[in-house]
Amino acid sequence: MNNRQAYFNYHIEDKYEAGIVLLGTEVKSIREGKLSFNDAFCMFDDGELWVRGLYIAEYAQGTSNNHIAVHDRKLLLNKRELAKWQNRMKDKGYTIVPLKVFFNEKNIVKVEIGLGRGKKLHDKRETIKNRDVEKEIKRYLKN
Repeated sequence: MNNRQAYFNYHIEDKYEAGIVLLGTEVKSIREGKLSFNDAFCMFDDGELWVRGLYIAEYAQGTSNNHIAVHDRKLLLNKRELAKWQNRMKDKGYTIVPLKVFFNEKNIVKVEIGLGRGKKLHDKRETIKNRDVEKEIKRYLKN
């Protein structure tokens, strides 16, 4: 599942793949595709990176042990990577956003996170214009 809104709102300068701490019912919901990135972002707390606002729907066949849909989830990175990203976050205007949630070849849930700088309104308009031009070119080449 991709976070298309992140690419629209931010200039993504750096990407990294991180593990995430999940419960069993959360993994089952992700397999069903019940995931939303609305207002999701990453933050540092006591030297650890957490993703906040990531919505994973409750598992339909879950019992009383079902998970809470929106809560903070810990991202798994090594100390060197955490220090690098924390130093980059000190620069004004940067934020870390989740870009994609996927299963790797070992069937482990991974999160692709990106270091982004917010786009201005004119940059967003340019993105829309470029997208429309690409659609027109594809449509023209198809016929």
